[in-house]
Amino acid sequence: MSALRFAALAATVLTAASLTACSAPAADDGLVHVVASTSVWGDIASTVGGDLVSVTSLIDGDTQDPHSFEASAQDQLALSRADLVIENGGGYDPFVDTLLGSAGTKSDVITAVEASGLQDGANEHIWYDFDAVDAVSAEIASRLGTIDPANAATYNANYTAFVAQLDGLQQDAAAIAADHTGEGAAVTEPVPVYLLEAAGLVNETPDAFTEAIEEGADVPPAALQQTLDLFTDGSVRVLGYNEQTASPETERVRTAAEGAGVPVVPFAETLPEGSDYVSWMTANLDALAQALA
Repeated sequence: MSALRFAALAATVLTAASLTACSAPAADDGLVHVVASTSVWGDIASTVGGDLVSVTSLIDGDTQDPHSFEASAQDQLALSRADLVIENGGGYDPFVDTLLGSAGTKSDVITAVEASGLQDGANEHIWYDFDAVDAVSAEIASRLGTIDPANAATYNANYTAFVAQLDGLQQDAAAIAADHTGEGAAVTEPVPVYLLEAAGLVNETPDAFTEAIEEGADVPPAALQQTLDLFTDGSVRVLGYNEQTASPETERVRTAAEGAGVPVVPFAETLPEGSDYVSWMTANLDALAQALA
């Protein structure tokens, strides 16, 4: 998701800010209050923080389209009371900075793209990159330990346990790569590209197609045709489809894949209901392995 998608929401965000009074103190409940822009980072913060933290995710649920998110006065209030804020960065969730600026708070802020170690301009959907998630979760543990030093050892222990689960996901991806390295894949948006690459696949989708879909812009006819041709010339083995952002062009691509017998694997930008990060990524890898079998 790009900053352009959120430009139209600026007025809504500012309205929400105007509805919120001066920053109210967090409840004196002994917990570290964390606000994350999405349920992905919120879940990871909950895993690292355990029962020592209270986490609010602004974009929550797999039925909510992050591209059409509208901040509310309640979101502003949650941010004004946060001890730690986790934003994705990379142009994905600029509303967080807008809300923080309006609230006038000085909460500790983690920008996941910066903490990930990935280079500037990288695909912002970094929660599909297990190394990036490791780096961000380490930063979460460190910041929580600074805010709440009495429990720093617990945060570090929780992080270590989480990383062991990430290692399991890495192994599952490597097992797919052992049989499918170098095979082609197509996507409707760059959302799952890091995971596809971890599984050894090569994204063959024209950049002009995915960039247009991501920006909500018109897809150049040549780019659409090149994408459709991927399914008729045998270039790709699977289509990664972003379920939360559909358009007539992405539906044409899905139809072309299905017509050519290319499996369609759905991917999302937020956690499905009832899932945590590890179970969600495990399900994604299982679906990918089954599609390629």
